[in-house]
Amino acid sequence: MKNNKFIFKNNIYPKYLNKKLLNKFNKKYSKIEKEILAQIDEPNNVYNILSENFTLGFKIRDLQKFKKYKNIAIVGMGGSILGSHAIFKFLEKKIKKNLFFFDNIDYEKALNFKEKINKKSVLFIVISKSGNTIETISNFFFINKIKKNQKNLILISEKQNNALFEISKKYNLFYVEHKHYIGGRYSVLSEVGILPAYLMGINIFSLRKNLKNFFLSMKRTFLKESSVKIANIIYRKKLQSLILLNYSPRLEKFLYWCQQLIAESLGKKGKGLMPIISSAPKDHHSALQLYLDGPKDKLFHIFSLEENTKKKINIKKVSKHTNYLHNKDLFEIRNAQKEALIKTLKKNKIPFRELKIKKCDEETLGQLFSYFILEISIVGKILGINPFDQPAVEQVKKFTKIILN
Repeated sequence: MKNNKFIFKNNIYPKYLNKKLLNKFNKKYSKIEKEILAQIDEPNNVYNILSENFTLGFKIRDLQKFKKYKNIAIVGMGGSILGSHAIFKFLEKKIKKNLFFFDNIDYEKALNFKEKINKKSVLFIVISKSGNTIETISNFFFINKIKKNQKNLILISEKQNNALFEISKKYNLFYVEHKHYIGGRYSVLSEVGILPAYLMGINIFSLRKNLKNFFLSMKRTFLKESSVKIANIIYRKKLQSLILLNYSPRLEKFLYWCQQLIAESLGKKGKGLMPIISSAPKDHHSALQLYLDGPKDKLFHIFSLEENTKKKINIKKVSKHTNYLHNKDLFEIRNAQKEALIKTLKKNKIPFRELKIKKCDEETLGQLFSYFILEISIVGKILGINPFDQPAVEQVKKFTKIILN
């Protein structure tokens, strides 16, 4: 798939696929595609986030009073925070504010923030779909003492009987509803990701621009081919791991978002691929030996971003062993390492996919989010699993509460 924003290629060889399954899954895809087309403009449906008619649960004018804050602390777990972190990292050069992300139980990090940051200068955005997420509530109450009519606080949760919604009413706090039909890992293009993005100073209209048309433009070509092939691989269980090889630090948090989307959506009924984020070229010097010469049970997904700089390495005549590096920039060197890996994968017929991002802007990121949301949910539907729930995780949550009570 090619457009002016990115290039996406599949290099999945026939020996990893079953022809009968391909035909069967192609027919399934056509049915699923029609369902999605009907659902995009349907309110109360998860795919509605791709529609220009999707209604955000807040008014821009109501957020103006929060624009003055130069420090923003976002508190959440999983899908409630991974999307906004991905937006920040991808578009960091455009953002003039300080962002703090609390996405785990990290005592030292929370204590350091509590002791060194003036809380009055910070806008707190606390997000939990259920409104009861233990880590989110614990982190928030540890770093911030809640007050009646607190002006530097936004709460986002489902509007039902839960802790965050109850607190918002009791203390008269600014509250935004998390739509009940959108799961956390699919929520980045809803209030959960869009509200923080707006307060970062990001153009949220570009982030959500033409998402439906983007789907329409690719639905019969690359998306179909990819969804059917990935479903085929997962169904046959010949490959166990999906290595997300990252050649750009700006994509790191986006890949963490992808990791959750893939693992929670497809890891069910004994099916799924283990998504592993691998930093390159650093991991060329650690994990690459295993990748290339270990068990042949991996699918590689290579991510890169076209970047360049005028700053070159000046190393002429320092040593005959380094002449080839003279007048090269760091991006050229990193890209050469990526291309060398791709040549090696091709030579050894190791299956891989490549995503090369050509433009680093809001519209590109919105399309990337929407592509993976579509592909992963479609793969789940082809395989006959529900890509929108997470039943196994719920048991851990129940046991945690029992232990703490």
